[in-house]
Amino acid sequence: MFASLVVAAQCSCLAQYVPPTQAERNTAYLKSLVNPLALVAAAAGSGISQWRDTPHEWGQGGGAYALRFVNSYGYHFVRQTMMYGASSLLDEDNRYFPCPRSGAKTRMRYAIESNFLARHADGSRHFSYSWFGATLGTAALSRVWQPASTRAPQNIASSFGIAVAVQVGFRVAHEFVPFMRHR
Repeated sequence: MFASLVVAAQCSCLAQYVPPTQAERNTAYLKSLVNPLALVAAAAGSGISQWRDTPHEWGQGGGAYALRFVNSYGYHFVRQTMMYGASSLLDEDNRYFPCPRSGAKTRMRYAIESNFLARHADGSRHFSYSWFGATLGTAALSRVWQPASTRAPQNIASSFGIAVAVQVGFRVAHEFVPFMRHR
């Protein structure tokens, strides 16, 4: 499966790729920690968890919502930090660049593949170890600060799956929603 992604990824949607400098990586990392979208996503995720009463040990009410918000934002913070460190070491660029090609099927495939692929200095795209590792690592590490009822392997798998689905959704929206399509 990954081999087909790498082969498909060689057909780049970018005419001329310029890798980020370390200073640009640092700035992007800091901006990723505190931005409106991260806060809205944390608030929405917390609302869903509150509605589902997950984890149930945290109960209901304003204090419980605050715990869920801190949990959700903490997840984001840890994931971004892990991905920043790993992508810097591995020289992977996980930024999203909209595909200038036309055709809904081509653009959809590109948006979905972009979740699992990172660019390298030569512009080629390969499996993103930094993104995958940070997403899976955070799903596991976040169990440390959560109640014992959420520490089973299936909870880690569920957290990882939700994170992947949310990221895919954001990338597809980024590709197709006009006001999100920044170059």
